[in-house]
Amino acid sequence: MRAMTEETFSPIRWTDKGLELLDQTRLPREETWLHCRQPEDVAEAIYRLSVRGAPAIGVATAYGLVVGLQSMAEGSDLHRRFTEVSELLGATRPTAVNLRWALEGGRKIFDDNVDAGGDAVIAALLEWAKRVHAADIQSCRQIGAFGAELFSADDRVLTHCNTGALATGGYGTALGVITASHEQGKVSQVWVDETRPLLQGARLTSWELERLGIPYKLVTDSSVGTLMSRGLVDRVVLGADRIAANGDTANKIGTYTVAVVANRHNVPFYVAAPLSTIDQRTPTGSDIPIEERDEEELRRVFEATISPENAPAANFAFDVTPNELIAAIITDVGVLEPPFTESIAEAFRKIEAG
Repeated sequence: MRAMTEETFSPIRWTDKGLELLDQTRLPREETWLHCRQPEDVAEAIYRLSVRGAPAIGVATAYGLVVGLQSMAEGSDLHRRFTEVSELLGATRPTAVNLRWALEGGRKIFDDNVDAGGDAVIAALLEWAKRVHAADIQSCRQIGAFGAELFSADDRVLTHCNTGALATGGYGTALGVITASHEQGKVSQVWVDETRPLLQGARLTSWELERLGIPYKLVTDSSVGTLMSRGLVDRVVLGADRIAANGDTANKIGTYTVAVVANRHNVPFYVAAPLSTIDQRTPTGSDIPIEERDEEELRRVFEATISPENAPAANFAFDVTPNELIAAIITDVGVLEPPFTESIAEAFRKIEAG
């Protein structure tokens, strides 16, 4: 396996064969790349969490629109096909706002080029998707640089789920902050929550930290209280799938628990995400749709059944952390601080003003 470096590694790649996605459901046991020939392949990869993380979902969706038009039957209606593909991709992960953002951006590119014909619109969409991909990597690097300013020498940091290169176009959001901070001698230890039920922390974050050479220890999700009560955590940094206009944040289930415990022990709790993850059309966290996934994900770990065969289960994929528990939101345009309604609005005003 080629060593993972911040310069070369991305879980998404466009080659002469088309779109290829690293199947993250098979990590860390094996590295398998999925060749996406049809938009259904992309949609299935997003839904199954073969590709996951809000930024990565956005990038994969951008390329998925290209795949959808490339694979259309000769003589098909371009407008109808684009709508069908958009609806297919849009139904996969309703919580991740980057998915909707990518679909809206792709629609604008489509509308601007469709009159020139199929080949022209496909070429324009592919060029745009590659720009989205490159911009996401640059965005992550900026998040890392801004976030490192909040850290102190030899901090011990806790993170939840996976927010590295695997969850983005490359480099990572919260894990990008940890990487940049470690390079400056500001991180001595990373506590990695296992992240039940699909173990993204155990399988993916540990996999990335191992290859980045950053010291870490894997812990159960339920260890958070013990770690903080013993003074073993200096900061918490994790990602987001959607941030409301008031700063309420939807992230992997278990995030809210970490935030409550961090608040109890006066440990700074940071959210790291690109500005595109902030949804100004969603006023508060109560307006964010929370995905519920298949109960079987709770009853099984890989091939092993861990409960009675038909045990009733409720499998919430995300929870919402209220803004009053968040010390800062680290974005690609700077660190936003409370009151978030004001700092978020100001960040968007600056972007719109150029």
